[in-house]
Amino acid sequence: MAFPSQLTAWLSLLFFALSWQSSAVAAQDEGLLNGEIGRLNNQSLLWGPYRPNLYFGVRPRLPKSLATGLLWAKVDNYVDVQSSFRYTCEQNEGMAGYGWEEYDTRKGGVQSIHDAGNKIDITTTFVKVPGGGHGGSWAARIKGEPREDAPSDLKTTVMFYIASEALGEALEVAGDGSDTGFDGDVTFAGKSGVLGDYKLVVTKGKGSHPSSDHAATDLRDLEKTTVTSLTLPEEHLWQAKSIIFQQLKVGVDEIIKEFGPENAPPPWQVYQLPNKPNIGNVHIVQKVFEGPFEFDMLFSSGSAGKDTTSEDLTREIKTTTEAFNEKFSDIFAPQAPFKADKYRKFGRSMLSNLAGGIGYFYGQHVVDRSYASEYDEENEGFWEETAEARGRRQEQLEGPYELFSSIPSRPFFPRGFLWDEGFHLLPIVDWDIDLTLEIVKSWYNLMDEDGWIAREQILGDEARSKVPAEFQVQYPHYANPPTLYLVLEAFTEKLQKVNGSGGSGKERLSQGESLESAHTDNPELGVEYLRSLYPLLRRQYLWFRKTQYGDITGYDREAFSTKEAYRWRGRSVQHILTSGLDDYPRPQPPHPGELHLDLISWMGMMTRTLAKIADFVGLPEDVQEYDKAYNGIVRNLEDLHWSNSEETFCDATIDDFEEHTLVCHKGYVTLFPLLMGLLQHDDFKLGKLLDLLGDEEELFSPHGIRSLSKKSEFYGTDENYWRSPVWININYLAIVQLRRYALKGGPYAAKAKDLYNRLRHNIIETVYKSWEETGFAWEQYNPETGQGQRTQHFTGWTSLVVKIMAMDELSGSSSHSRDEL
Repeated sequence: MAFPSQLTAWLSLLFFALSWQSSAVAAQDEGLLNGEIGRLNNQSLLWGPYRPNLYFGVRPRLPKSLATGLLWAKVDNYVDVQSSFRYTCEQNEGMAGYGWEEYDTRKGGVQSIHDAGNKIDITTTFVKVPGGGHGGSWAARIKGEPREDAPSDLKTTVMFYIASEALGEALEVAGDGSDTGFDGDVTFAGKSGVLGDYKLVVTKGKGSHPSSDHAATDLRDLEKTTVTSLTLPEEHLWQAKSIIFQQLKVGVDEIIKEFGPENAPPPWQVYQLPNKPNIGNVHIVQKVFEGPFEFDMLFSSGSAGKDTTSEDLTREIKTTTEAFNEKFSDIFAPQAPFKADKYRKFGRSMLSNLAGGIGYFYGQHVVDRSYASEYDEENEGFWEETAEARGRRQEQLEGPYELFSSIPSRPFFPRGFLWDEGFHLLPIVDWDIDLTLEIVKSWYNLMDEDGWIAREQILGDEARSKVPAEFQVQYPHYANPPTLYLVLEAFTEKLQKVNGSGGSGKERLSQGESLESAHTDNPELGVEYLRSLYPLLRRQYLWFRKTQYGDITGYDREAFSTKEAYRWRGRSVQHILTSGLDDYPRPQPPHPGELHLDLISWMGMMTRTLAKIADFVGLPEDVQEYDKAYNGIVRNLEDLHWSNSEETFCDATIDDFEEHTLVCHKGYVTLFPLLMGLLQHDDFKLGKLLDLLGDEEELFSPHGIRSLSKKSEFYGTDENYWRSPVWININYLAIVQLRRYALKGGPYAAKAKDLYNRLRHNIIETVYKSWEETGFAWEQYNPETGQGQRTQHFTGWTSLVVKIMAMDELSGSSSHSRDEL
């Protein structure tokens, strides 16, 4: 039956109106859901031990807010007191290991600190208490247990440092106690523009106190808790240790003045702060114990409607531990042959310390923007010009900026590093995808209008205090490997697997759906996240192409594409720090015509990921652009970097005759086309790289892939930073790709499978054994002995071992784990 034309037009109009209304309602629902998830994310992630440079320090991820920190020291003799104070994490400080045994960023966890030097083990437990606004409430329990070799009367002083960073926002102590201190709990009351009304209680706790029959007991009662309150300029608030030492010195001087040096009280009484509670922006709470002890810190948000109690803390510790263990078993349970409890404990520690290393950083950083325009590194001898220019640098402070990020190492690198962070987030993306997306967004919020993100984030005076002045300045033409794209690629793969079933997002959220996976449980939110981030990703991509281009046409090079070649800026004779591979051998002398194999490989991965994201957000023209660039990169890898004589990929440079030439230093750089998955499974060049990777006289060792071939003249020379040691991040990339090629089949599948199984086993055993022996994960590992080297407590990318353990061992037939990488 044919409809009259007017009826047809009316029905079309009605259908359009209904469709428009449905789309508008769906968009409104999506916006409301996105807003609700954003609010819940902010609430659940607001508070945490976000001062990872400290052994224990709690703050919210807000600028100019409330910051706290724990200090302790052995006070049984005068000689060791000053050197025994613990506050900031330090290497070689007499620790037999420390770190989080279990930790979830949204809930909390338990940390053990084995202080062999002070002969005490400290346990810090932190939990969040649900309810109310302003991020809710939280609580912490501090427990001390003398070690086996400690004297029976071990004396320990413990201090809790509280600083209110916002101008004019001070805390008030409720009550004065007596002249010599507080018999019971100590309560602080505060009011903040961002936190509202709040209360912080330090409980009396449990434990014995040392005694003294000295006359100074009338001034300082060892049974009581003392509080010293101060008002200090904001720029000094982070310097807790020096502030406490100044206050202790004032007290020591008073004691000496009254009693004389010959008649001084015992050290545990001398090194006690006077009780001077008042309104102030700094408060130091001190307790002195003999033997074991325990006390709580209880933060109650006024919006919660009730005070947090020690009973709440005890309950939340139990539920947090149970939830963590159940979730770990579901996501990261070690697979054969590593199913023993010892590996499970090891894996929990690795993951927990990675997550426990997440911090909040705020402040200005040092930038020299004159550098890039004056010295463009396009002339021969550019590296000498750069060195000379350092005497004329024009750096200035920019910001302030804020960053929510994990860190490589609490004692040595307690700040954000751009290329490290992509590796850090690869385990976290499996554990808590929404936390991962928050951190990625935080990094991209640092981007300038050109597309540059500083490769090292040294924000504020506290961060700069750990970095030599010559390494503080950041330059806007210096890049870093774009590892965050590895994380975004993993996210897009998770989105592709979602079938969209399960009801509306609001329904699932109201039914207790996990907030940790809201952006994959609700794919429309995941796509919206990519859509909002995409302009920044593209801006960064174009910045790479503009600032890190390699010259093809200027040297009459023959290549499929005249555009796809790249060179790291920031080169010196011995280093390319910007590459992340610092002292790895490169062509000599440096030349503006160099082409770097690792960088074009990173650009291949970056381009491939952007094509996937552009497809998700509906930009077909951009997809075509990226596909064309990707094809050019893959073709140019062979045209510009493959050596038929060496049967491997190499860096390129310009020789004395102004001709293109290859410089081959077999090692990590050589493997990059494999590491980035840029080779086809049946490409003969893949077979050659697998031969090199598996050659024990070149790269393969009992403890992982060496960074440089044993046959290289540079093996183990000079700094020997990336010239022989085993690095877990690069080995992880190799393991992932070996598994992928093994499962794809083809002529090299059997070899890839064998290398995958052996390399996976070697890496896990190496990191585990060193952790068991020393109590630490390490920055790198000795390829001959497997011993951990350089920076200790390197629970950044070394924590990738938790993902490696969760991968399956490949048998004769193709098998797949739940983590299809």
